[in-house]
Amino acid sequence: MIKYINCDKKNYLTVLNNLLFNKHKVDQKILKVVEKIIRDLKKNGDKALIKYEKKFSKNSTIKPNKKAINKSILLLDPKIKKAIDFSYNRILKFHSNQKVKNINYKDYLKNIINYKFVPLDSVGIYVPGGNASFPSTLLMNAIPAIISGVKRIVLVNPTKDGKQSPGVLYAAKKCGIKEIYSVGGAQAIAALTYGTNKIKKVDKIVGPGNIYVSYAKKKVFGEVGIDMIAGPSEITVIGDKNSNPKWIAADLIAQAEHDINSQCILISKDFKLIKNVIRFIKEQINILPRKKIAKESLKKNGLFIYSSSDKKIIEIVNLIAPEHLELNLKKNNKIAKQIKNAGSICLGKYSAMAATDYNVGSNHILPTNSSAKFSSGLSVYDFYKRISVINLSKKGIETIGEQVIKLANYEGLVGHARSVEVRIRRK
Repeated sequence: MIKYINCDKKNYLTVLNNLLFNKHKVDQKILKVVEKIIRDLKKNGDKALIKYEKKFSKNSTIKPNKKAINKSILLLDPKIKKAIDFSYNRILKFHSNQKVKNINYKDYLKNIINYKFVPLDSVGIYVPGGNASFPSTLLMNAIPAIISGVKRIVLVNPTKDGKQSPGVLYAAKKCGIKEIYSVGGAQAIAALTYGTNKIKKVDKIVGPGNIYVSYAKKKVFGEVGIDMIAGPSEITVIGDKNSNPKWIAADLIAQAEHDINSQCILISKDFKLIKNVIRFIKEQINILPRKKIAKESLKKNGLFIYSSSDKKIIEIVNLIAPEHLELNLKKNNKIAKQIKNAGSICLGKYSAMAATDYNVGSNHILPTNSSAKFSSGLSVYDFYKRISVINLSKKGIETIGEQVIKLANYEGLVGHARSVEVRIRRK
């Protein structure tokens, strides 16, 4: 049974907060397994990597050869190749607009302060593959890295039934990725972080994964850069009396089929819409190949919220800070303008979230678990470092230095003050 909250009741915020908080709890048993794998990989390298691949995926091939990759790609349906090509072109075109510009500043004292963008040297892309094939995820991660000018892009992708996804391999070829490894899980994250004889370590790891991958990324952060701690997928839909309940039901099911931990929420001022969406979910879900996953997801994390107030709806959305937000409303401008916490926002009845997962052009690597309150989706900017370059003139250090000395002494950092004092010309 999908949970229901009536915002006309006084305790609705407490109930909602409790539901959201429960998602953030750490599974200590899984965390201990992840920590053990990371320690083992750090100490034993390839030996541990192969051990865990055999244990979890029955896989003993760490790096597939070029012949095996090309053979796999040849088996891919030409229609799927065409769809991947189409997505590639749209994602590339949109992300190419995310240009960076170095800042060159010179003040009246002829002090020069520059701010330059430098692409990362190496990036590891994790593409899930144990339960399904996700070439779209490879494109979403690789294309911004390519545009940024990252020199070395590494793909790690677990096998399914002993084989890597032909779709992912074709997408990798399309992106010019030559360094491909058929590994997954926490062991893949550890290998990218610390390096082994077979896999050279990287500077940053991007891409979503299951709970083991997410915990591993969180654990190694600091020794390597990461994009975000990606949790299960989320969607929040706001509908009104003009919304098509069949369409909304389909949107919620589309998100629920990702994972049993996916979060699907419908918010509306219309009781009849909520009732009809429930009816259509029951009708549509039974024809879904992944109906077992979708049903469990909706039972576990599905939520219908009724509110008679637009103000409350806006407050609730900003509290949830969903990965995906659909405003399936006849007039959405009023609400859209006041949404400040969301990974992406789809406006209008034709803007299906599912389309954004593939070829709209925007990125589908988005903040989850309410982290849209402080972070953004993956972009070209995530593959740059930003460096300040300062060149002070003689007049510059003499002019600004007096104020530096005052503040440094005030803070008790006499060495800082002295470092500036020795450069100032004595009158």
